[in-house]
This record gives sequence, C-alpha cells and structure tokens, in this order.
Amino acid sequence: MWVKVCGMTNGVDVAQAVTAGADAVGFVVAPRSQRYVDANSLAGLVAAADGLTTVVVSANQPADVIIELAIHAGADWVQPHGRFQEEVIVGAMAAGLGVLAPVSVGETVGASGHIPEGICLLLDTKVPGLDGGTGTTFDWSLANDMDRRFVLAGGLGPDNVAEAVTVAQPWGVDAVTMLEAAPGIKDHTKVTDFIRKAKGS
Repeated sequence: MWVKVCGMTNGVDVAQAVTAGADAVGFVVAPRSQRYVDANSLAGLVAAADGLTTVVVSANQPADVIIELAIHAGADWVQPHGRFQEEVIVGAMAAGLGVLAPVSVGETVGASGHIPEGICLLLDTKVPGLDGGTGTTFDWSLANDMDRRFVLAGGLGPDNVAEAVTVAQPWGVDAVTMLEAAPGIKDHTKVTDFIRKAKGS
C-alpha cells in the first residue's frame, strides 16, 4: 500500500514521516491554503524527504508556474486541483514529472475522461469551495468500479483507513486533516498509526 502524507509545512514533520514509513509527502503551494509552502521553503522540504516521492499540490494555478516550482524544488510529482488541471498534466508529462490527478467524488465519481491513461487518480470528497484537505469522507464503495490505479483520500485517518482500504481496494491512500495537531502541523502519533494501519502492519 502506497501511503502519502500531505500538507507538510516543516522539516520536523517530514523527517518523522520518513521514519514512520511513508512512501510520499505532499506540499501545498496554493497561497490561499492554511498549509501553504512558499517557493523558498519548498526545495528544503523536498530535500528533507530523503528519497520519498515528493508531490507539489496546486489549486487553480497556471501550468507554467507549477511546473517551474516543481522542477526548481526537485519535486517528483504534481497534484493539480482546479481549472488548470489539464494544462498542468500536459506540462508535467512533457517535463518528465509524475502526476496524481484529483477527481472529486460526491454521489458519484467525477469525470476523469480528460485525464490520460496511465495517470494515477486521486479520489477526494467533493466539498463546494474547497480543493482537497476537506477532512470529509465519501462512500468508499463508489470506487469499486474504477478501471485504473487510484489513491483514496478524503477524511482518512488512523481510525478508518483500514476499513477504507478493505472497501475501496485502492492502490494508495492520502491523508491531511485527520493527521494534524493544527493546520499544517502533524500529530506524529497519528501519522505513525495511519501509516501502520494503511499498510496492514
């Protein structure tokens, strides 16, 4: 099970996620987010990840801005939310970056036909006005008909990730809100428990 801990803002939390066995860490570069990481901090946080997959998370930001940020920081993947998603995906693929493509889930799984085959999807709860980090779950059984690799997100934490994995059968899981002591600050016990339970150990 591939496990991503997102919304990282400081090196201490990144180092703890490395030690706890995470496979990836995510950094939010959307200025309106409570978990915003600026360009000057991003490269240092990527370096602190010590070989984990590093993901730059954007929201409604132009492709050239996000691709430049990711490349300059040495990040591996991008996760583009919002209206520039298609452009960011194309630019990232051209630049040799990996892509984790968010798809909103409400009563049904949102459209993903515009996302190229081979791109891993991120299924996250649809909440009006928010681009991820909602802390809200959706009906995991909606993921049962997925015909490609996907990462499950949306309100996951130590208390429910094992059940979510059993029901949805994802390739990976992603958590932000339910692992925090405060926005952008991780609770290390919760991070460790989440990773352990996601991996079934």
